[in-house]
Amino acid sequence: MNREEELFQKRLLELARKADSRNIITFTDFLNLNELNIYHQSAGSLSFVKCMGSGGYEQAERQILAFIPDALCCCLADSDDAARRKESVHYPIACLRIEPQNKKFSGQLTHRDFLGAVLNTGIERSTIGDILVDDQTAWIFCLERMADFLSEALTRVKNTPVDVCQVPPEKIDYRPKYELVRGSVASVRLDSLLALAFGSSRSSLTGLIGGGKVFVNARLVTSNGYKVKEHDLISARGLGQFRYLGVCSSTKKGRLIAEIEKYI
Repeated sequence: MNREEELFQKRLLELARKADSRNIITFTDFLNLNELNIYHQSAGSLSFVKCMGSGGYEQAERQILAFIPDALCCCLADSDDAARRKESVHYPIACLRIEPQNKKFSGQLTHRDFLGAVLNTGIERSTIGDILVDDQTAWIFCLERMADFLSEALTRVKNTPVDVCQVPPEKIDYRPKYELVRGSVASVRLDSLLALAFGSSRSSLTGLIGGGKVFVNARLVTSNGYKVKEHDLISARGLGQFRYLGVCSSTKKGRLIAEIEKYI
């Protein structure tokens, strides 16, 4: 690890110790995939508290981690039900819906446009989670303490005047868009599924995997031959995300017909 990563690891340990010593739930800011991977590498040293993550919606890439002391775990929902446990924790996440004031005269707005407008207000990237864009509307997840500021400060995206309002994260009317991709692979190795998802050759993806740009369920994977499991979520920086659904059949020559959901 470099110096910055070591400091981040120490910060996680500080938050876990604070949760344990004060008998309170502590939270990180929004963590990116690299930071989530560092957490997974450090999980053993943090095992004296329970840790759960949320980004405000299912399949969120950027997530906040909650450190929960043992004394409070019994107050949560049944420990065998992960979904109910997560619902029992109030994460400091707000959601903002951003729409052009006049969609008829608005240009096409992209994820980069919305992110740029938010960061131009001067806030830290770690206070912002995922940004979901559908047509000309965006839903931006942020820390609760930033919601009022952004609601007032964010008045334009690119050259388009916008309206901003807060909505409960569980009430957003966004549905991820994906295409079902089916194709033959020699095996369910990571490089084979990446090639299927993004229409590239396995050899061209070697540098991507070895260069630390591919994550499986927010864990960094650097082995081309990593065996992907059903429902694993694969994120490739610069290319996108997909979920491996499984093998639906095989060919006469013994190749496997794999199915994936590629998010678009």
